[in-house]
Amino acid sequence: MHMMQHKQEALWFYRFLSGIYDQYINPFFWTPEMREKALGLAQLDSPMLKTLDVGAGTGFTTEGVVQQVQAAQVVMLDQSPDQLARALSKIALRDCMKVLGDAEKLPFPTDHFDRYVSGGSIEYWPDPQRAIAEAYRVLKPSGIATIIGPVRPTDPAARLIADTMMLFPSEQEYLCWFEQAGFTDIRVGYIAPTWYVEDGHPYGLAIAGVKPEAGISPLPLPPQPSERVDEPLTAARAMMLGYRFAVGSAAGALFVPMALYQQLLRRFDGKNQP
Repeated sequence: MHMMQHKQEALWFYRFLSGIYDQYINPFFWTPEMREKALGLAQLDSPMLKTLDVGAGTGFTTEGVVQQVQAAQVVMLDQSPDQLARALSKIALRDCMKVLGDAEKLPFPTDHFDRYVSGGSIEYWPDPQRAIAEAYRVLKPSGIATIIGPVRPTDPAARLIADTMMLFPSEQEYLCWFEQAGFTDIRVGYIAPTWYVEDGHPYGLAIAGVKPEAGISPLPLPPQPSERVDEPLTAARAMMLGYRFAVGSAAGALFVPMALYQQLLRRFDGKNQP
């Protein structure tokens, strides 16, 4: 797995990043315009839809959800108390239930929610197929799951940074995970920030699928112990965690100058257009 595709490393990553996440990270990589387009696939067409936002973090995606669904109908789940603490300060999210939990082992009954949404969380999942099967399980029949995430870059430098930091799936992997989990009527939409220089390859996508019938996912998955964020740290484990955290964080930081560079290129090209 990639450096930050571990729950404990991601927990520490956001322990430091939460304070600047909304101000300095989202404006580059996950904008309101991208959010609106992505959530269109979720069909949030009733204010009474019981909705789960997995990997909700500081609530940026949730803020888009509550523009269409009553906040009291929305549950925000994240493994990071630091991220959820930031969400507590947002008035629009005051009535949302906040739950500490694991995307791969959701603490909710089967056939419970009308909608499942997850934006910018799949990158950290050690076992995406298991998490998507859990999305299937907790949805009611005819419920819709929508996952929003990055796509593996084609540029060699960007791909190296992405692969070092976290999970950047291919579009085919997204489709395969949804199909194997049992979803039908699968639809895909593409998203990108304004600075992204189009090269025929998507920056990110939103994928949505419908749960066709009640019950758990038809995909047989063997029992597997989930990574624990509270696992006791041995000296060897602490050294490995520190290494992954340092390298993964450094790789993530490189995305900011890359975004600035592409933004400058776009502006320069625009000035030279006839």
